[in-house]
Amino acid sequence: MDPASTTKWIPGPERLDARVTGVDDVYVIGHFGIAHVDPATWRLRVGGDVATPLELDLPALRAMPAVDVPAVLECFGNPLEPGVFVRRAANVVWHGVPVAALLEAAGAAPSSALWATGSDAGVFAGTACTEYRKDVPLAVARERAVVALGMNGAPLTDEHGAPARFVVPGYFGTNNVKWLRELTVADRRPEHLFTTRLYQRTLPGDPGPQPVRDLDVTSVVTTPPDGARTGADVTVTGWAWGAHPVTSVEVAVDGRWRTAVLEPRGEHRTWQRFALDVTLAPGEHVLAARATDAAGRVQPADGARNAVHAVAVVADR
Repeated sequence: MDPASTTKWIPGPERLDARVTGVDDVYVIGHFGIAHVDPATWRLRVGGDVATPLELDLPALRAMPAVDVPAVLECFGNPLEPGVFVRRAANVVWHGVPVAALLEAAGAAPSSALWATGSDAGVFAGTACTEYRKDVPLAVARERAVVALGMNGAPLTDEHGAPARFVVPGYFGTNNVKWLRELTVADRRPEHLFTTRLYQRTLPGDPGPQPVRDLDVTSVVTTPPDGARTGADVTVTGWAWGAHPVTSVEVAVDGRWRTAVLEPRGEHRTWQRFALDVTLAPGEHVLAARATDAAGRVQPADGARNAVHAVAVVADR
């Protein structure tokens, strides 16, 4: 482990203009630093409430039928302060084996949960952990989770979880366990620092703290970048995303909102491009975007981790 590498790279929104984020522009975060797992000795175990426990090496996993799944990858960001603003996101194409195929091969029982355990260990928030662990509903894992072996057409790097990473499209990155070593079918949630103590929050309508899972509704302005000098005619563009399809994006010029053109999401949980042509008077301006999704969630103006993103620009005379 390299404790100094907990946060190695968080690109600014202006570097996220491509539909598929280049690997060099995908944020890198590790609670215990970056693990370095020997692929020659690595094994993935599938156990718990199954008829036939599995243990697969990397060649065996690579030999299974694979899929390519484009999806937003977003860091929740503040497990100790779940309401604090953060924006770390990317849109990548995962290549890997559907978890459903592994569950079928193991004869998984119709239980309620799937635990994903990583190979990284260390101390976080004053608590020593022998592993990183998350749990997700078994039905969700069966429906869309992937054991990713590659990203954007290349093998996973150590920084992004090689040799294998558990990925649940539509969930925050904290659930996408890097350096995956074990999947466990269970009828309960595990007690762990990263399952029942951290990454909890209470949203309106919740009976109490709930695990952080579904992506919030969010949008980000990628062009023009913050601090840019522009001409009078400007096209404001960016991305919007969430657990549910985004149905509308509004763009504001100095607080006056207009509806942008928004592309549909399609079959995958990817981000959606929005654009609006505006004409700016000479001088300073603030451009902002806010998204609304199919569940009726609206990106909040402020005071939240997914608050409206704004950039300041200067239109030349």
